[in-house]
Amino acid sequence: MAQEVKVSKSETPQPAPREFGRVESIPHKHRRMSKWDLFATWVGANANNGTWYIGGVIAACGFLTASTTLVIVGLVSYALLAVASYMGYQTGLPAMALTRASFGLRGSFIPSVINVVQFIGWAAVNTFIAATSISYIFGELFGWPLYGKPGGTFGLIIGILIMSVLHLLSISVGEKSVQMIERIGIVLVVIFVMWESIVVFKTVSFHDIVTWQPPHNMRMSSGVAADTLAAFNLAWVTAASDFSRFTAKKSAATTSSFLGANFGLFWFAFIGLFATIGTAVSLNHFDPNNSDPSTVAAKLGLGVIALLVIVLTSTTANAVNLMSAGSALTNMTHRLSLRVSLWIVTIAATLVTFIPVYLASFLDVFEAFLDGIGMFLGPEIAIFLVDYFFLKGKQYRLSEFTKVRGAYWYAHGINWVAVASWVLGVVAYWALKQIPVIATTIGATFIAMAIAAIIYWIGMRLVQPRAEKA
Repeated sequence: MAQEVKVSKSETPQPAPREFGRVESIPHKHRRMSKWDLFATWVGANANNGTWYIGGVIAACGFLTASTTLVIVGLVSYALLAVASYMGYQTGLPAMALTRASFGLRGSFIPSVINVVQFIGWAAVNTFIAATSISYIFGELFGWPLYGKPGGTFGLIIGILIMSVLHLLSISVGEKSVQMIERIGIVLVVIFVMWESIVVFKTVSFHDIVTWQPPHNMRMSSGVAADTLAAFNLAWVTAASDFSRFTAKKSAATTSSFLGANFGLFWFAFIGLFATIGTAVSLNHFDPNNSDPSTVAAKLGLGVIALLVIVLTSTTANAVNLMSAGSALTNMTHRLSLRVSLWIVTIAATLVTFIPVYLASFLDVFEAFLDGIGMFLGPEIAIFLVDYFFLKGKQYRLSEFTKVRGAYWYAHGINWVAVASWVLGVVAYWALKQIPVIATTIGATFIAMAIAAIIYWIGMRLVQPRAEKA
């Protein structure tokens, strides 16, 4: 008679835990991005038309206020980028997957949606500026009407379609294409900026630029400039881990990212600032709608080669934008590969680019876009940084990032403390913008982030002991 084997309840095989959308942590031995790669990636991310345009927009503050605000906001914003990059280096996970630990597996859809929308928006911004350059090139080569003139929309539309094809080619091989594009693009960017600098200072003196003041009815306050720059810079913080996860060097993730992002920001934003003010001085007319690189380059007589470089720098920046948007999309559904996600966001960005063509001026759309980014993005960043560095002590359990009913499942996949903190941070941003003394001096963005961070820290401190007892 066979001996009966009794199995205790504790020894009974348990079903494997259900998984929620797989995410891939890159092992250190498979990471190939060097310090130079990370530095070049973030220089290329900021050494582009959007950064130039930002410099032109804040020229409405006057040189001294604009330059001071630019430096302060850049240093603060990219210090946050450096610490967010550290999260990617430490865990090997993409940025939006990391938000599962703070917002919950399902709750991470909120930051993912924000990231998809904002990076599609940034890709559209750069595409529009580059398409404007292409329309100027067509004007030079074929005599087509320039954009802004009767019949000029046709050249712009062709430019948008050309840029979209270039973007599809640039993201066709994923992360490797970003490295390749940035290595080539940064050399041409440096040459172009030096050329632009020489032309600007041959046209007007440094003294004329520093002492120039915008018309009173067009003047921008330092607070508005701070919020505009913060929205621009913080967008990259939510993409930091998407690239630092590919490096095995801590200094590459932190120091190289910080230096590269600030180098690209300061160089190109200052060129945009100098060029816009220089154009205003030389023409005795200031119009922030004409602050984009294509228009300024045309007015300074830089020619077709400069316009072609503008097209290239748009491609380098959008390689990062589209990669980040695609990565965020894959966090929301495991059914899409990264390559398919990249195609989807690229096509979406093409469609979004047509909005300023038919609905409003580019400047109006751009400023509304930035205001929305600052409102929704800042509190999100504050929450996931506080969660990792202060509440979880820089220790995330990687095996729990896909587990239904695991450590990061919270309540049905959502951490309602994080969601509530984010909502209150958004409300705080809106409320602070209604207070003139704040809105016109230091801006609302960083204060709203601090409010969201404090609320989240207190909320989790109150909830965690109860969860542990339960």
